Amino acid sequence: MSATELKSTRDAFGQALLELAEKSSKLWVLSADLTDSMRVTSFADKYKDRHVQCGVAEQNMVGIAAGLAANGKVPFVTSFAAFSPGRNWDQLRVSVCLSNLPVKVVSGATGFGNSKDGASHQALEDIAITRVLPNLKVVTPLDFNQTKQAVLSIFKDPGPVYMRIGHEKVPNITKSDQEFVIGKADLLKEGEEITVISAGAIMHQVLEAIKSSRVKADVINLSTIKPIDKEAILTSLEKTRKVMTIEDHQVAGGLGSAVAEVIAQSGKRVKMKILGVPDTFSRSARSIDDLYKLFKLDSKSLEEEIKEFIRE
Repeated sequence: MSATELKSTRDAFGQALLELAEKSSKLWVLSADLTDSMRVTSFADKYKDRHVQCGVAEQNMVGIAAGLAANGKVPFVTSFAAFSPGRNWDQLRVSVCLSNLPVKVVSGATGFGNSKDGASHQALEDIAITRVLPNLKVVTPLDFNQTKQAVLSIFKDPGPVYMRIGHEKVPNITKSDQEFVIGKADLLKEGEEITVISAGAIMHQVLEAIKSSRVKADVINLSTIKPIDKEAILTSLEKTRKVMTIEDHQVAGGLGSAVAEVIAQSGKRVKMKILGVPDTFSRSARSIDDLYKLFKLDSKSLEEEIKEFIRE
C-alpha cells in the first residue's frame, strides 16, 4: 500500500487476523454481533471452528474468552469500545486481568470514528477505564501498517492487552516492516521548541498542524499508553521544557493524564497543556471532520493552539 492510500486501522486488524490464523491454531476470535464492522468476517468464514459469535452479550464474551485463554488459546475479543470494555469492564477486571490471562480486547468505534451514531457509540473514556487495570497493557496504533505489526506483537505477549482501533481512513506514516514494540514510543519529528505527544488516527491532524505552523517540534507517537515510555517523554522534555498532548478522548484519565503522571513523578519543571474532549459527551455528525472541528481538534485549530502555547 502506498503512503498516500487511505485505509483504516480496523482493515489492518482484519488482515492481520487472517495472516496470524495461518501460522497459529491458538488464535481464536470472538464477536458480539459486530463481525463485519470489526473486519472479522473473512476470518469467521475461513476459520469457522475458531470463531465464536456471542451475539449482543459482551460480558459473556469476555467470560468465554477467559475460559479459552485458561486452556491455552489466545482469544481476541472484538466489539465497539462503548460495549467492550464499556459493558464488560467487570469481567475484564476479574476474569481476565486478575488471573493475567492472554485475552486480547480489540475495540473499534473509538474516539470520533463512529461519527454518525452519536455519543452512545463513540468511546471517549476507554483509555481511562483500561489503563487503571493491573496487568492490562493499552495499545493505540497509528495507521494501517503499525496496526498489523501491533496485532503480531500483542498476540505474542503473554498477558492481557487492550488495543484501540478505528473507522477513520488515514495515510500510512510507519513502514510496513517496522516492528511494533510494546512500551516503545516513536519519535516522528524532531525539534526544540515544543514536545507534542499524541496517538492513533488523530495524529494525522497533529502532523498537518505542525507542518502548517512551521513550529520546530518533537512529535512523539505514544502508541503504547501502558506501559508508558517514560524515557522517550523525559528525554524530549529535557530539550523543549514544553509539552502538549492531543487525543480524541476525554481530557480526564487519558493519554494526557498518563503523560502528566510521568512528569509529576519525575520532578521536572515543564509547561504542559492537555487537549482533548473537555468533560462532555460527543454527538452525531455527518463526518468525523465535523467533530474534530467542533472540539477544536482539527489541524487548523491545533495549529493555532500550538502557536499560542509557544508564545505564552
